[in-house]
Amino acid sequence: MARKASATKTNLPVRWEELTASDFPAAVEKAKGVCVLPIGVLEKHGPHLPLGTDVMAARAAAVGAAEMEYAVVFPWYYFGQINEARHQPGCVALSADLITSVLQEVCDEIARNGFTKILIVNGHGGNNAWLNFFCQIQLAQPRDYVVFVARRPSFAEIERQVEKMRKTDWGGHADEVESSWMMALRPDLVKLERAGEEDGRPRGRLKAAEDAFTGIFWYADYPDHYAGDARPANVRLGEKALEGWTLGLARVLRAVKRDRTARRLQDEFHARAQSPTTPAPRRGRKRARRTAK
Repeated sequence: MARKASATKTNLPVRWEELTASDFPAAVEKAKGVCVLPIGVLEKHGPHLPLGTDVMAARAAAVGAAEMEYAVVFPWYYFGQINEARHQPGCVALSADLITSVLQEVCDEIARNGFTKILIVNGHGGNNAWLNFFCQIQLAQPRDYVVFVARRPSFAEIERQVEKMRKTDWGGHADEVESSWMMALRPDLVKLERAGEEDGRPRGRLKAAEDAFTGIFWYADYPDHYAGDARPANVRLGEKALEGWTLGLARVLRAVKRDRTARRLQDEFHARAQSPTTPAPRRGRKRARRTAK
């Protein structure tokens, strides 16, 4: 008589580290080969939020989405691009080559464990350009998996509710909304009484070169690594904003699970890249036959 599996497909944990080795194949199957990789950094978040805010929020949204649309969520991942905060205590900024190589090897290992689609959920704005670049360099060689990056999806109706609930209309880092997230997730780590100790308004110190990009742009405006005014932050706003992020991410997750095109096109591209002077096969839309009236 065959042994019963230690867990059914309906009650498998979504968190990678909570799965047993014997349940892992069933989790991959149930996820339809999709693994979610939340990523952030270790950096200052104003005078009042924990260094790991980005990863905490991104992973909470990822887990919430995976519980709605099953996928396996990779463990805490802190190593992204954060050179702009190296002047602040607690920041860990590894070299560009290393963070890219490590992320590539992590993706390779995720794929070796059976996943064919990796959805990166980014919680840190300073990772955006690097993660887009990371997706582009996946085309450097054939791979048996596809990397997607979720672009902070949300629901329009919930966004409108969040905007009505906000007391401030500016920010971007450790601001009212991000602080509210953390009040909803980890209130024990939020020191909101310190939120007014630093000025989160932009300094505008690069106006002469505002039409040209330079890496010092963030420091020029926000040398204290604080953008916004977190003092009006509250749990209700945080819960609503996280609800929008989670629902939007679940929608992206469903779309990635359904996708059958990205991998096919990726394979087609690499086949053509092996012999770029060979004429590509002609692909025309099938025209419906005209019937005589």
